Amino acid sequence: MNWFVYILYSKIIDKYYVGYTSDLTSRLERHNSGWGKYSSRGIPWKIVYYEKYNSKSEAIKRENKIKKKKSRKFIEYLINGAGGRPDAAIQGENISASIEAVIS
Repeated sequence: MNWFVYILYSKIIDKYYVGYTSDLTSRLERHNSGWGKYSSRGIPWKIVYYEKYNSKSEAIKRENKIKKKKSRKFIEYLINGAGGRPDAAIQGENISASIEAVIS
């Protein structure tokens, strides 16, 4: 099973959200359906970045590492492809195709 660390962006509140999941599509749907107090404020959310891992523990470690930085600048550094895994950056409307290719 693949695990993912993902970054969502909400234009409405101009905020990022970092999380992990084994199903990017379902998780995005949950965030956009108002699941969770923080998520409901930012609808609609878009996946702007993700990284793929082979284990849940690896994904959790990476999520924590990103969150511990507490830095919007660092998150934007990752999104712009300069932060370690440039192959993981998502460009615009290609997110659905990118997710399908990764989870297939």
